[in-house]
Amino acid sequence: MMGHEVVLADLKTKVEAGEVDTVLVCMVDMQGRLMGKRFHAGHFVAGAWQETHCCNYLLATDLEMGTPDGYASTSWERGYGDYVMKPDLSTLRPVPWLEGTVMVMCDVLDHHTHEEVPHAPRSILKKQVKRLKAMGYDAMCATELEFFLFEKSFDQIRKEGFRDLAPISGYNEDYHILQTTKEEHVMRPIRNHLWNAGIPVENTKGEAETGQEELNIKYAAAMETAEYHSIAKNAVKEIAWQRGHAATFLPKWHHDKVGSSSHVHQSLWSEGRPIFFDEKDPLGMSAVMKSYMAGLLKYAADYTCFMAPYINSYKRFQKGSFAPTRIIWSVDNRTAGFRLCGDGTKSVRVECRIPGSDMNPYLAIAGMLAAGIAGIKEGLELEPPTKGDAYQSESGMIPGNLPAARDALLGSTMLRAAMGDEVVDHYARAAEVEIEEFESVVTDWEIARGFERA
Repeated sequence: MMGHEVVLADLKTKVEAGEVDTVLVCMVDMQGRLMGKRFHAGHFVAGAWQETHCCNYLLATDLEMGTPDGYASTSWERGYGDYVMKPDLSTLRPVPWLEGTVMVMCDVLDHHTHEEVPHAPRSILKKQVKRLKAMGYDAMCATELEFFLFEKSFDQIRKEGFRDLAPISGYNEDYHILQTTKEEHVMRPIRNHLWNAGIPVENTKGEAETGQEELNIKYAAAMETAEYHSIAKNAVKEIAWQRGHAATFLPKWHHDKVGSSSHVHQSLWSEGRPIFFDEKDPLGMSAVMKSYMAGLLKYAADYTCFMAPYINSYKRFQKGSFAPTRIIWSVDNRTAGFRLCGDGTKSVRVECRIPGSDMNPYLAIAGMLAAGIAGIKEGLELEPPTKGDAYQSESGMIPGNLPAARDALLGSTMLRAAMGDEVVDHYARAAEVEIEEFESVVTDWEIARGFERA
């Protein structure tokens, strides 16, 4: 039998045995969230596995699910029609934290042409993976997920106006076994359920703040890594909710607290061989790796919007916080935007430390791959590594706010060539919407600062 026939036959057996009754049919939206429908498993097996539909506004919304204007792909004038959600049966997996449930990821297709929608996050990453494949390379990646756990539930916090937020712990719990033992009622099911869902979890640990956690997943092919990340992020929120707690991936939930990142590790392979490794080089870096990293550095501002997509994202970039401020690289140095890891070994790789916990992994990884491809094709030379405290200089700064990052995205000839004008303009408009919405709101800071004294 063909691959999809085997998957369907196995699922049908589980449905008939009463083990599975629900199929989550999911796409990834612009914000990296899982969107879709819950199918009765019997109906899915009978035919819905071929395709279903969704409103095309799902790839033109803000975080609030509003429908801002200014998108070329969809609008009130065009009537908000349908996209096709095409299940990729190779992604079917159990969802152990939900009873009798499995999940499948979908490609998003144009309703009329059945071609992939260019600005769908999954399509954007697939295109860059395909470009690398044509060069003879496979991209391997891993992401680190950082987030905060809170004492109260999502509903409690929302009803209280998101005020008086209390993290689940009272002190910095970085690597702290005693404190993280107190959190095992949340973290243990996260690890075990994700593992049983086929996601290769390595570990969890306390991070460098009160209530801050880190989840690490083993490296995999780029598409799988993005999928693991999106599913894990959704699972963390659902499992925390099931146990009466809230989890946030907001990069900077309080100005006095350390922010949350999502570092991305990456390397290129070919036929099972690490292309980034050269045993003759003092740091173990091949010429391909050096050009790839030079591309990451040269074009970092261009794809910063994909790594830091919201106003809040930029509040994290502060000196002395372990969050980077400069577009430089260094050897095993956590103060730089790009860190060389595993130097001198076959596991040599580059860690991009710029992305925040709010990144869409499909977009962030796609932006990095596009920049790395450009570095290789342009034969760029890698500048020497920075030594010492990278915070002690003001050169090569990461864009300091979303307007600056949006301008860099709009003006990127590299990304326009790699992804297409439609994609660049679409996500530049998304950044613009975020800016417009923020600028229209009166914040607590403004009121407290000026209520009496202005």
